[in-house]
Amino acid sequence: MKLSARNILKGKVVKVTKGAVNSEVIIELPGGTQLVSIITNTSVETLGLKEGKEAYAVIKASNIMVGVD
Repeated sequence: MKLSARNILKGKVVKVTKGAVNSEVIIELPGGTQLVSIITNTSVETLGLKEGKEAYAVIKASNIMVGVD
């Protein structure tokens, strides 16, 4: 797999919660940090995502939002 994105993080799927159209996918990285992504149910099925499967979180963003209290 070759991508233009610089941030490619390998982890393991720990939870997939399907909704009517989209699914919430939680990927746990080595060290315990969890990332959450919302993707289509079709993508979940095409990628064969399920608990325990290794997957990559690919992050490509032109902006990073910052907030404070």
